[in-house]
Amino acid sequence: MNDRKQHVINKSHQLFIEKGFQATSIQDIIDYSGISKGTFYNYFSSKNELLMALFTSLNRRMDEERNHLLVGQDPSDMEIFIQQLELHMSFNRKNKLLTLFEEVFVSNDPTLKQFLKHTQIMYLRWIYTRFIDLFGKSKQPYLLDCAIMFIGMLHHNIHFHFMANEQDANIKQVIRYTVQRIERMVNEVENNGVQLLEPEILEKWLPDCHKSKKTFKKKLDSSILALKKCLSNDPNQLKYLELLDFIQEEVIQSKTPRKFLIKCALFSLRENKQAFSRAELSNLELLVDEYFTKEDSN
Repeated sequence: MNDRKQHVINKSHQLFIEKGFQATSIQDIIDYSGISKGTFYNYFSSKNELLMALFTSLNRRMDEERNHLLVGQDPSDMEIFIQQLELHMSFNRKNKLLTLFEEVFVSNDPTLKQFLKHTQIMYLRWIYTRFIDLFGKSKQPYLLDCAIMFIGMLHHNIHFHFMANEQDANIKQVIRYTVQRIERMVNEVENNGVQLLEPEILEKWLPDCHKSKKTFKKKLDSSILALKKCLSNDPNQLKYLELLDFIQEEVIQSKTPRKFLIKCALFSLRENKQAFSRAELSNLELLVDEYFTKEDSN
């Protein structure tokens, strides 16, 4: 996204916070951003499309900050999860996301509602995948149910805690309390052995995401294999095979791929100009860029 378009999104965000989404007109946005009407419509077909671009931009930033907390840490560490949730809730309050969500839900625009529904499911999927990290794959069949209960508990605990305490509210205390409750509930649900929803339903709710990941995996496997074939006579074959395996495993298997480490591995591969086909290596780099671009937009 170019800087000028991001500038319009940022200015619009300020207006939506000050005046509300419904009360802000396109002309208000044009005047406040210092752009022409033609420039606005070159970027966005409507105010609704601009709002979706705003949510996408904010979600990308929040996801990056959330994932940054995991770098070099144990994904099963409950304290890291609490920190991620604290960051998430503070980010929402700072950017008035709940207020914007509420405005959209009382509107009659089906496209906006569908977009926000998709955003909510993406958040549910994030909680569910983090629960797998925290509680283990043996409990996976019950973790979507637990993720749904957890989100409801956390939302209402925070809402009523702030209502009661206002400026003295301690968000970390509420998060920790709710996490401790869900830890017990996970074991109870597993012992009970009853499911409301099977985790596979996420594939139905996010079909495009699931399908595109399968297609992407095939492309990545093919690219990695082609590069490995280039190493048959290379004296440093083992080193570069390990780098290729690392990229493949980090992108496909890791819940939170470490972009910086993947980029470092690609840089090391690029140093071997004799062994690798330039076209094949460029193809791998494009696939990695494509992956992170799609993840950011989610």
